[in-house]
Amino acid sequence: MNIKKVLHIPVREKYIACLAIILFVITASLKTGHCYPVNFRDSSGRDISIAKEPVSVVSLVPSITEIICRIGAGDKIKAITYHSTYPSETAYMKTAGGFLHPDLDIVSGIKPGIIFYNDIQKGVVERFEKEDVVLINLKTTGIENSFWQIELLGQIFNKQAEASAIIKENRRYIDIIQEKVARIPSEKRKRVMRLMGRTEIMTPGDDSFQNEIISLAGGIPASLGKKGAVVEVSNEEFIKFNPQFIYGCGGDKKAADSIFPLPVYRDVEAIKNRNIHFFPCDLTCRAATNTGYFISWLSAEIYRDEFADRNNLVLAERIVKSKNLDVKLDYINNCRVDYIDFYDYPNKSLVVEFNRPLNIVSTLDGLRKGITAVGNHYAPLSCWTVAHREDISVIRKRVLDILGKSEKDTSLLFTGADVDNLSIVKKRFRDMEITALVTGGVTSNAMRMSRDEGSFYEPGTINIIILPNMKLSEPAMTNSLITATEAKSAALQDLDIRSSYSPEYQATGTGTDNIVIVEGNGEVTIDTAGGHTKLGELIAKAVYEGVKEAIYRQNGLTENRSIFQRLKERNIDISDDISPAECDCGIKKDFFSGKVEKILNMPRYASFISSALSISDDFENGLIKDLTQFNAWCYDVAYDISGRKIAKMEEFYNDEKIPPVVRMAINALLNGIYQKELKKE
Repeated sequence: MNIKKVLHIPVREKYIACLAIILFVITASLKTGHCYPVNFRDSSGRDISIAKEPVSVVSLVPSITEIICRIGAGDKIKAITYHSTYPSETAYMKTAGGFLHPDLDIVSGIKPGIIFYNDIQKGVVERFEKEDVVLINLKTTGIENSFWQIELLGQIFNKQAEASAIIKENRRYIDIIQEKVARIPSEKRKRVMRLMGRTEIMTPGDDSFQNEIISLAGGIPASLGKKGAVVEVSNEEFIKFNPQFIYGCGGDKKAADSIFPLPVYRDVEAIKNRNIHFFPCDLTCRAATNTGYFISWLSAEIYRDEFADRNNLVLAERIVKSKNLDVKLDYINNCRVDYIDFYDYPNKSLVVEFNRPLNIVSTLDGLRKGITAVGNHYAPLSCWTVAHREDISVIRKRVLDILGKSEKDTSLLFTGADVDNLSIVKKRFRDMEITALVTGGVTSNAMRMSRDEGSFYEPGTINIIILPNMKLSEPAMTNSLITATEAKSAALQDLDIRSSYSPEYQATGTGTDNIVIVEGNGEVTIDTAGGHTKLGELIAKAVYEGVKEAIYRQNGLTENRSIFQRLKERNIDISDDISPAECDCGIKKDFFSGKVEKILNMPRYASFISSALSISDDFENGLIKDLTQFNAWCYDVAYDISGRKIAKMEEFYNDEKIPPVVRMAINALLNGIYQKELKKE
């Protein structure tokens, strides 16, 4: 007879064991943030249920792309539009056309599980509604709605904590600004209008989140009794509202330059007082993860004088927190980033403390002896707007007071590039090592020396601190400045960074860059740091790599960025500028919409335009004299696109501000597209 041995567990122990299992399951769920399914209704009225964490999505909406990346789920995005340039990681993502005309063939080839789209994008629903893909349309209707979207995407991608942190950060910005503007009497509140349109004045409708942004910034938005994302503004309405502050972004400046000089507008206060401002489109045109920051910046521009009054400060100026950095040398006591409140705005200071007084050479301070700390202070543009009312020496002293440092033994640089985007690069050869601490931003004031004019001073935008592990003599330190500067310019050249003022030329720097060389410590003193020395080689390599990495982190610019971005850097916006010039072809203005973007998504045509950009640089610099062969190439490209020989190309694109080689290349694409469409008829 077989006898089974039965394990007997008392009731109490069974209860405890079951409770332990339940607690384990709950704890595991909390740790993973498990919240599936996620059920919601999108802006198209569809009831959607997400059963599990997505692994492959396409985002055709820049604000959604921004949110997904900022919550830490950017690796799930398999394609975006080229209008998505923030945050930096979008530089490495596949592009599927532009926002208005996404390339649906590329999207289809990816086979994503989710497509985030906007209802302005024609054909998305028709193309994919019957396929095995979830279509999600999230239209921003207000600031609270944008926070709901961040929270929702946090749930969809299992990033609830990250989403909550972003919302909290934005609310803090808004709360501080609300407290500041509350002190401004109602009769001193300013009338503010967001400029939109290209050939006529347009503005957001009364129900737009953009007008809510104006209100939260303390401004009085136009109330025209019209609803919609964009509405027309008549001359009578514009003059009657009489804005005191006008702002826009990107191509809005072209509208301002062409419309506002008209005599009918000369008495409008904002125009008469030249109170017209332009901000990055990533901030003005969307409510996403930086809405609070933009509201604070906009408010600072509107109320510069009021916010510059120290009696109106809301926050105590202090160090809020600190973060240590991994920089270890025998003369360094501590290297960290201090996060401080300054002028009611969050600032950040990179601080390198020495354990003994050292000599340094600074392009801002010159040769200084007995220095115990060097640093690089970041203030956001909202803060610079207000702080610039004071002399830079006053700002330096106030910052150093907050940091607990003295002007006597501290050398401090200033920057508008976020210190959290700092690049730390170490290069070593045997016992010799160089550490470069680099911050950099090049999208606002990059310039080419010898070409661009100097008209104002701002704190450095590419800042470099060089820390050697050996002792440098004074000549070696000054020699290092040349080596570091040449390496910086080489990095900008290899990245093809364009001058902000003359985009037909490459930039050599920002015109406001600064470098600090620390003498270091060691038994042997090194007397030279030129390019032919090992020390010079290490400095050059560290700076070169550091500048490229810092620019990527700050601006998202890499060597392999899209051709759309490179054209935009030359003031050519494919979605906005490429339209037929005056000709006898009789085609509509929007004829090329979407078609050029589709062509440029093909590597061979993107490479053609990229080659044209390089040829253009050499032609403008006088290195190429004859364009006969390039012109023949243009005809070949047009034939390749259209499949038919073209006797004489039309000049569809004739912006004389654009170099002739680039115009020729663009017209080659346009003629090829035009002839191809004629074949279909």
